[in-house]
Parts: sequence; structure tokens; C-alpha cells
Amino acid sequence: MSQSQQKQARKCVSCGINISGTNAARFDCPECDTQIYRCAKCRKQSNLYECPDCGFMGP
Repeated sequence: MSQSQQKQARKCVSCGINISGTNAARFDCPECDTQIYRCAKCRKQSNLYECPDCGFMGP
């Protein structure tokens, strides 16, 4: 994936907002190592997320 595609793909996996330039978290899925992005609001509220590749769900 090119850098411009990566920037476009940076959306919160919980709520879908564009997280570029925000205080967001980036981490690897515990099951498949896919990068997951979450916005600060969803992290603070402990909203559930689902890995788009393997379906792993976490708080």
C-alpha cells in the first residue's frame, strides 16, 4: 500500500472517522497483526472494535 493510500485508510475501526492528525492509537491486532486505528473518543469510551481482516473483537 502506498503512503497516500495508507493516509486515506486511517479511519477509526470503531466509529469510522478519519483519524489523520488526531490523538489516535495505532496497534496490531492480537490475532493477525493487522494494523488497527482507534480515535481517542472510542478508546476513552471503551467502544468495541472488530478487526477488518480476521474478525477479532476487543474493547
